[in-house]
Amino acid sequence: MASTGENWSRREFLSTTSTLAFPAVLGLRPRRDKPNLLFLWTDEQRADTMRVYGNGRIHAPNLNKLASQSVVFLNAYVSQPVCTPSRSTVMTGLWPHQTGCTENNIPLSPQTPCLPEILNDPDYRTGYFGKWHLGDEIFPQHGFEEWVSIEDEYGRFYSEGKDRNAKSSYWHFLRELGYSPDTGRGTFSRRYVSRLPLEHSKTRFLERKACEFLERHRREPFILYVNFLEPHMPFNGPLNDEHRLDEIVLPENFDDPLEENEPLRYRLLRAQYAQFGFEGHDLSTESGWRRLIANYWGLASQVDRSVGAILRTLDRLGLEDNTIVVYTSDHGDMMGAHRLLAKTVMYNESVRVPWLIRYPSLTRKRVLVREPVSHIDLVPTLLHLLGRRQDQRFPGESLLPRVLAGKPSPKEVFIEWNPPLRYGEPLPNLLGAPEEEVQRAFGASIRTVITPDNWKLCLSDLDKSQLFDLNRDPWETTNLFGEPQVADIVARLTDRIRRWQETVNDRLPL
Repeated sequence: MASTGENWSRREFLSTTSTLAFPAVLGLRPRRDKPNLLFLWTDEQRADTMRVYGNGRIHAPNLNKLASQSVVFLNAYVSQPVCTPSRSTVMTGLWPHQTGCTENNIPLSPQTPCLPEILNDPDYRTGYFGKWHLGDEIFPQHGFEEWVSIEDEYGRFYSEGKDRNAKSSYWHFLRELGYSPDTGRGTFSRRYVSRLPLEHSKTRFLERKACEFLERHRREPFILYVNFLEPHMPFNGPLNDEHRLDEIVLPENFDDPLEENEPLRYRLLRAQYAQFGFEGHDLSTESGWRRLIANYWGLASQVDRSVGAILRTLDRLGLEDNTIVVYTSDHGDMMGAHRLLAKTVMYNESVRVPWLIRYPSLTRKRVLVREPVSHIDLVPTLLHLLGRRQDQRFPGESLLPRVLAGKPSPKEVFIEWNPPLRYGEPLPNLLGAPEEEVQRAFGASIRTVITPDNWKLCLSDLDKSQLFDLNRDPWETTNLFGEPQVADIVARLTDRIRRWQETVNDRLPL
C-alpha cells in the first residue's frame, strides 16, 4: 500500500515510527505532549494541483514542500462531490445520508457532533476559520470556541432566531478598509471580492487570523481548522496572470465526446457550458478554457502562499514537531475534463482530492499511499493520531494501521450522489431530449464503488450508469456498462454496493 521515497525503505520507515508513533497511537503520550491539529482545506481543489499528484506546472512551492514531508494519499476520494454533503463527512465521520446533509445548504444538526465535540477534551483550544457551509455560517458552533467567518452568501438559510442582518468577520474587515458592499443585501459578492488586491483577499485575511491564533495558543493544545474558499468559482483573482497561457495543458480527456451511453445530466451540463460559457469565459474554444484554467491555477497558487505563511509561523513558534497538519479539499473540479466544469459528477476530476497528513512523530519523510482511500476514514484517523481508540459509531476506520503496515490492504471506496431536489434547479434542455428524461436525469441518485484493482462502477437509479476500467482507461473515456463481456463485473460490483448500503443503512433502491 505505502511506497516511500527512492532512498527510504519500509524498514527505515518502521524503525523511525516504532519509537515515536506507537506510544502516541496507543494513548501513552504524557499529557503535556498532547498533539495539536492544524487542518487546512480548500473548496473545489482537484488532486492534480501539486507536483506529487502529477502537475509540476502550478506554482505551489509550499504545498510541494508539505507533500515531501507527509503521508500522501494519491487516490483519495470524497463522500459526495458537492460542498455541504462532503463537508458533513469531513467534520463528523458520517456519510451524507447519515447526517441528512444530502445537498447544499442543509444544516448539520446540532445533535451530530464534529471532531472537537467527539474528542471532548477541555485542554484543547479550538477554532474554525473560513467557509463552513453547514448551516448558520457566521455563528460559532459544534465545539469551536473561536470562529472567523468569510461568507455572507447563506443568510437566507440561517436557523430560526439567528440574526439574518449579522455579517461575517471578513465583511467587517473590508468595511474597516473603506470598501462599500456591492449587493442589495449590503454584502460583498464573491465576484467583487475576487477583484480585490491580494492583501485584502480572503486567503490573506484567513492567513493573518490563523497566525494570530497560533501565537495566542502556542503554549496549550489546539485544534484549528482553516478553510479557504479558493480555488472555488468565480475562478478569478489577483494571480490570474501567475501562469502563462502557453504553460497550460488541456486535460487528456478534453475532447472526449460524451456519447449517448453517458448520463444525460452530464451531457446537459456539457452543452450548457459550451453554449453559455462561464463568467464571461467562452468555453466553446480551447483558448477560453486555457484562460479559465490559468485563473484556477492562480487561485491554487494564492492558497499556496497563505499555507506557506501559516506553516512558517508554526515552525517559528516551535510547534511543528507536535502538530498534526492535514491538507485536503471538499471536492475537485472538472476544469475542462470532458469539457465539463465544477463538480457534481462522478468522474475522477470531481471526486478525487489531495490529502496530506504531516506529523513528524509519525514520519519525517514522504510516504506515498497508492490504494484508494475515502474521506469517511478521515475523522477516525485523526482521532487515532490524537490518542483516541477506534470509536464504533463511525462507518469508517483509522488508516494509521494500514499506513504503518506498509502493504496493501484491499478495501473498496464508496461515493454518493444525492440530487439537489430541495435547492437545485433543473438544467436547461439544450439537447432536445424528452422533458420526462431530463427531469429523471436531474433527479437521479448514484452510488459508486472503486475497487483496489481499479474498477469503477457508478450505479444510477434514473439515469445512465457507468463502468470504467481505470487501469486501461484512467481518463474515463469509455463507458463499458452494458457490454456483455463485463456483465459479471457489473454484477459483482452491484452486489458490493448493495451490501455496503445494508451496512450503512442507505435505503436508496438501485
